[in-house]
Amino acid sequence: MTTVLAVIPARGGSKGVPGKNLAAVGGLPLVARAVRACTGSSLVTGVVVSTDDPAIADAALAAGAALGAAGRVHHVERPAGIAGDTATSESAVLHAMDAYEAEHGRTVDVVLLVQCTSPFLTADDIDRVASAVAKDGADTAVTVAPFHAFVWRRSPGAGTAAPAGADEGGHGVNHDKSHRPRRQDRPEDFLETGAAYAMEAHGFRVHGHRFFGRTALVETDPARVLEIDDPHDLARARALAPLLDPAAVPTRTDVDAVVLDFDGTQTDDRVLVDSDGRELVAVHRGDGLGIAALRRAGLKLLILSTERNPVVAARARKLNLPVLHGIDRKDAALKRWCDENAVAPERVLYAGNDVNDLPCFGMVGWPVAVASAHDSVRAAARAVTTSPGGAGAIREIAAWLLGPTLSTPALSTPALSTPALSTPAQ
Repeated sequence: MTTVLAVIPARGGSKGVPGKNLAAVGGLPLVARAVRACTGSSLVTGVVVSTDDPAIADAALAAGAALGAAGRVHHVERPAGIAGDTATSESAVLHAMDAYEAEHGRTVDVVLLVQCTSPFLTADDIDRVASAVAKDGADTAVTVAPFHAFVWRRSPGAGTAAPAGADEGGHGVNHDKSHRPRRQDRPEDFLETGAAYAMEAHGFRVHGHRFFGRTALVETDPARVLEIDDPHDLARARALAPLLDPAAVPTRTDVDAVVLDFDGTQTDDRVLVDSDGRELVAVHRGDGLGIAALRRAGLKLLILSTERNPVVAARARKLNLPVLHGIDRKDAALKRWCDENAVAPERVLYAGNDVNDLPCFGMVGWPVAVASAHDSVRAAARAVTTSPGGAGAIREIAAWLLGPTLSTPALSTPALSTPALSTPAQ
């Protein structure tokens, strides 16, 4: 059997985007997205994340566990000597390959270098770049995208006090600037995406570089090409994730606990105030039905709110749910609750709608935004409901986990037929 090892270098230090490899895109840390692409490949035997940061290691291993690939995802502690700004990715790959072979007693035949900084890499991309070496006989392979732009470079002396007669302008790199052929009349160019590379392992050890011998070009979708090098790239990736990521919602096997924000998530974010200053909110009957079904299915449930308002406690009593409200640091409160209830954060679904929910989004495995959530919250979510807050969004989440009838195989009685009602605080 051919052993194909995917190595994901993921240093803790990053100048352009601090903590970059843990930054969430589409509700998942970048390192987890890379792990997901690798474990989704039918050819990859094992995945090694090479890092000097324990938090990155934890995120990678948690992603492997969540994907049911815990035995295939490993962590190698990268020595300080090859973890600095000047260290090469090749040195990390060689070190990880040595560690994997020593631990597992098997020789690596094909090694992949997979970059966290390409968030829209797919399992199919991994399969094809691995196959080019493992099956098709190439020595190395690289993901590329068709590229049709005219490339320019500043000529020597440009922008400076150049000597008389010096060309202070620019010159064409992949074209003659005096001749502008149509795109279809030009040779086809390809852009190296920086996402994934494959190397025949022995040749890689000999040459110490990712390109040697015959290099196969593995074409990928140009729309998915994005490398995250600065905060603007990260913002673009988060904006694109809802468009490029496959639609995915959690099931009961993915989640052990559901934590719900209140205002804007269980309500439409409006507050009615009477002449005595009492506040009233509107809730959705279907949400109460969904919450009752989730409780009967054995999920742990919590309402978590920053509002110190009797209406939050009243709604929690009506639903028979524990509640933490008047909370300044929702993420700290959520961590304590997870610890006290022995719930792994990666097995938590957290539903929210506004920016004060973002710290909790960064903690859990399934950050969910309601349809009416703030744009930045929708961008950080792993899944987004079609229903707005206060209009059945929680009922929709319950249907993801339990099915549209809100029943599970363990539930012997018919689905609930009487919705749970809510009354305003008195």
